[in-house]
Amino acid sequence: MYYNSSMKVAIVVHPNSKKPRIEKDLLDTLHVYVNQPPLEGRANKAVAESLAEYFKVKRNCVKLLSGEKSKNKLFDIKKNQ
Repeated sequence: MYYNSSMKVAIVVHPNSKKPRIEKDLLDTLHVYVNQPPLEGRANKAVAESLAEYFKVKRNCVKLLSGEKSKNKLFDIKKNQ
């Protein structure tokens, strides 16, 4: 997948999941399930790594814009350079 320069992605995070995965719901909202707890930014880091793998970009191209302490988050994903 290639994007112009960057795209914003709204997601819902589900920490402490037994099976890490990314799913879309009927409204095309991404639900990211990670097995890390929501402590000290560990779940946020795991979500960023999952999104990088999902969109096939490097980890440093995924940046959390808002929702650091919320389950609803907004990420900016830049294309690989």
